Amino acid sequence: MDNRQQLLDSALALFSQRGYDAVGVREIVEAVGVTKPTLYHYFDSKRGLLDALLQRESGHLLTEVLQAAVYHGDLVLTLENIVRAYFRIAQKASAYYRMQLTMYFSPPESEGNQAIRPFTTQQREILEDVFIRAAEDHGNLRGRHSRYAAGLLGVVNATIGLYFNDALALNEEIVYQVVHQFMYGIFS
Repeated sequence: MDNRQQLLDSALALFSQRGYDAVGVREIVEAVGVTKPTLYHYFDSKRGLLDALLQRESGHLLTEVLQAAVYHGDLVLTLENIVRAYFRIAQKASAYYRMQLTMYFSPPESEGNQAIRPFTTQQREILEDVFIRAAEDHGNLRGRHSRYAAGLLGVVNATIGLYFNDALALNEEIVYQVVHQFMYGIFS
């Protein structure tokens, strides 16, 4: 494996364990066995490293969610597919997902939050589009797509957070519960 990939992998492991702000460049390069100039050759800065890492890792999540978000007239099925996609990513790429959550919930002015914001915005827009399309079949959804997308993403992320803390498993029963509790809330 080349130094660039090793630096990305090392940064991912460290950022997911301790958070972006708590990890220094020196720690990343020492974990790989290279010098700071090597990191700066590939990425220019710690933020450049983070941006490259997010670009590499977020593509998988966005692709899975986009594929799951195809709406064909059945909102419950579509939401179950979306929740399953998020759960798969959280299980397959747990270091990335944990890092994403940490940055997403960090202060808005923090470098980590600013870096992750375009990717979380894309996720929210994918979900908003589902609710916009579903509003054609369910009139009570009309005009509420932003709130529903944020709400669904919040429930999904809270559930994944519980999974990361060994409080529950991500399985079909949890997919069902998340979607049906969410649906009860929007239709009640």
